[in-house]
Amino acid sequence: MTKAATKIPKAQKLDEAILAKSEFQRSDMAARLNWLRAGVLGGNDGIMSTSGMVLGVAGSNASASAILVAGVAAVVAGSISMAGGEYTSVSAQKDSEKAALALEKKELRDNPELELRELAWFYEEKGLSPEVAAKVAEELTAKDALKAHAEAEFGIELGHHVSPVQAALSSFVSFAAGGLLPLFAVTGPWVAQRIPVTIAVTIASLALTGYVGAKLGAAKIMPGIVRNLVVSLLTMGITYGIGSLVGTHLV
Repeated sequence: MTKAATKIPKAQKLDEAILAKSEFQRSDMAARLNWLRAGVLGGNDGIMSTSGMVLGVAGSNASASAILVAGVAAVVAGSISMAGGEYTSVSAQKDSEKAALALEKKELRDNPELELRELAWFYEEKGLSPEVAAKVAEELTAKDALKAHAEAEFGIELGHHVSPVQAALSSFVSFAAGGLLPLFAVTGPWVAQRIPVTIAVTIASLALTGYVGAKLGAAKIMPGIVRNLVVSLLTMGITYGIGSLVGTHLV
């Protein structure tokens, strides 16, 4: 067997090993996970803001109906606000990316030599020698000039813009779903224990969203959970304290 023949299986094995690496898989799945991350963040916000609202009202010794009205208002308003903000933000990002690509396309048409030198310069800045950078720029330009410039200059992958509608719907549903958890907990039949039950449900829910968020971002699990819980406990403690103080003065 020749040396060339023995190298082919080895190269194939190396390719398979690269494809199996988590870094490669995350890169391939990044676009699909964007909406999921938005959903986790929306659910997290829904849990935290709604629990803060209902506990603040409950701290004022309000009736169960008043707590329910406040909670429902918080969930509805928060869901709409979250969806609207996400839609506006993603739409602005998408419009900005399209404008940048349109300008780049014009520059490639009007001055291709300057753009080729610009692309080579980007790769020189990454550490390639001028000769190798020029060769890389020439080959990428010959294959797809706009794609090469979009990735090098703006970090944009052509045809992979985030959908504003998808992001908005994901945020709306996740915020509403998250907000319903503390709302159900505080308005349940356990009237005497509604405060500790709501706190327990909120802590458990935020621990879960912290865990999922950390896993999606390939980050350490415990710091994400702890951050979520610390912020949540502060939110609930402050709003409950304010509700108690205001309720005392209104009586």
